[in-house]
Amino acid sequence: MVAAVGARRPVRGAQQAALFAVPDSLPWARALGKKRQLPVFPIGVHRFPDGETLVRVPANVPPRAIVVQRLHEPDAKLFPLLLVADALRRAGARDVTLVAPYLPYMRQDTVFRPGEPVSQRVLGDIFRLGFERVLTVEAHLHRVKRLAQVMPGQSISAAPAIAAYLEKIGWRGCLAGPDVESASWVRGVANLSGLPWVVGTKERRSDRRVRVAFAGKLPLPEVMLVDDIASSGATLAQAARALRHMGARVVEVAVVHAIFAPGAEERMRRAGIRRIVSCDTVPHPTNQISCVTLLAEAL
Repeated sequence: MVAAVGARRPVRGAQQAALFAVPDSLPWARALGKKRQLPVFPIGVHRFPDGETLVRVPANVPPRAIVVQRLHEPDAKLFPLLLVADALRRAGARDVTLVAPYLPYMRQDTVFRPGEPVSQRVLGDIFRLGFERVLTVEAHLHRVKRLAQVMPGQSISAAPAIAAYLEKIGWRGCLAGPDVESASWVRGVANLSGLPWVVGTKERRSDRRVRVAFAGKLPLPEVMLVDDIASSGATLAQAARALRHMGARVVEVAVVHAIFAPGAEERMRRAGIRRIVSCDTVPHPTNQISCVTLLAEAL
């Protein structure tokens, strides 16, 4: 985070709601504000020499404050986010909503091995300290089925945005999910697009070693792999190889959250994936699917 100026001026007029964002989330906030016809104000951020963060919001804010924060690279952002919520309340906000297109720390929803935390629950406790409501896109929910079981909020399906993208490019192939966890996302897109779909099974051996298999026959030889998160790219790469082995002529990928660790894209392309696109919840060159409208409607 870098220093920002101009965040202390009062919010003028009779607005009952406004959006607030730190510099790296301002473009997303402005797009959301345009959709909702709400003003957008930058949050000033100063980093002290010892690494601590100071935030500044306008001197007077409306009763409803909406904070927009993209939470990739979360460790540097979560505590300053609580400082923002505190500053907004001290400046007049009675209700503070967080719009975080991507939520980190959601995959650890149980103790997989003795001695581990349940990071999903810890994140929920953190957000309860500062926010009345959290809005996100495709929170990674598996054993826990609804975001409200973890924190006050709502997880918005990206299926309408992905289906609209498929219609835009004239996709006439089938859909596939790499594992049973992806079934709900693939089914949601299929229901909107009317396309046939299949789901594979996955055996995870480590962060970068997985085995993916599909049973039966492919409905069509052109396949769009759909998943919520891609980090190492190993799962999608193995799924693509399995689909190729079944006779797929074309394999493409549409992923919601493009975390993409170094080497992930290359790993997927080596597996024969022709095109990779993602939603704009995490900034990445593959972003081609906007989720702004989905969250604007949820607000």
